[in-house]
Amino acid sequence: MRAAVVGGGVAGATLAWRLRTAGVDVTAYAPEAEDASGASGGLVRGFEVDADASRAAAESLAELRSDERVRDWAGYRETGSVYVTAKDVTPSVDSVEDVLPGSASVVDAAGLARRFGFRDLTADAVGVVERHAGHFSPARFREHALRWLAGHGGDVRTERVTEVSAGAVVRTPGGTTGFDAVVVAAGAWTPRLVGGEPLRSKQIQYGLYRLPIPCPVSFVDDRTGLYGRPAGDGAFLLGLGCDRWDVDPDGVTPDHDLAARVLDTARRRFGVTGGAGTADRVVASFDCYRSPAGLRLVRVGAGVFTFTGGSGGAAKTVLAASRRAAEELVAA
Repeated sequence: MRAAVVGGGVAGATLAWRLRTAGVDVTAYAPEAEDASGASGGLVRGFEVDADASRAAAESLAELRSDERVRDWAGYRETGSVYVTAKDVTPSVDSVEDVLPGSASVVDAAGLARRFGFRDLTADAVGVVERHAGHFSPARFREHALRWLAGHGGDVRTERVTEVSAGAVVRTPGGTTGFDAVVVAAGAWTPRLVGGEPLRSKQIQYGLYRLPIPCPVSFVDDRTGLYGRPAGDGAFLLGLGCDRWDVDPDGVTPDHDLAARVLDTARRRFGVTGGAGTADRVVASFDCYRSPAGLRLVRVGAGVFTFTGGSGGAAKTVLAASRRAAEELVAA
């Protein structure tokens, strides 16, 4: 099989690596560009509110922790995490425990306040605490994966793809090339290159704040949308969900009002009064979304597939999702 993977982010690079490992003749189109992989905070954990997503995230995390090469490529740092919600967590916690026994435990609102510093929680709030969780660098991982691909018989091209058409044809400014299969894993650029499924681009953003937040681990608070992790030297990487949809991936700029809301939300949620009044740095990027969310292989035409449409970053599930996608593509 001759396959092309269009997109050099963490999703595309990981899938290209998986396919070449399976013996597929792979060409990866990976032009240098500012993208979500380069901007990602790389939070990884097993728990997600959806139990199926939890299993994929836990399987990815298990491989990340157990494979020395993968762990080194990713620069994985295990810090632990806590996820705050008010939903039934039992099915998802069970999924995590099936894959990573002893990693996850559940605490009530009082425990969240005492152990992690959260304030103004409702009585029904629960937290899922994971020992085996942390963060890695999607940009570092994709660079290693593409370097491995180039050194093991793969073809890594920096040409920008302008069109992917039915019949597995890739067009670049230099001409057209046919393949047996083409997978478009170009994140927010995917809708420009191929149709066939409802995909939308959305801005993502985080900032580096110097706040005395008492939470010692990575966290997600789904009641406010706030997420973050310690970033060393008294700083925290913090973000909130952004409502800028259908953004132009070539023209994303930081939303400074959102950056201010992040600061205000963090101060209220953790009862913080000191620290800096602005972010040291704000990073704005974009990602590709589908409904229902999930990073998976989708056929959109003769010989043409997409591999995108996560829920705000592929880092948590990319290892498990790329393994399944490579198996499906080879079988097809």
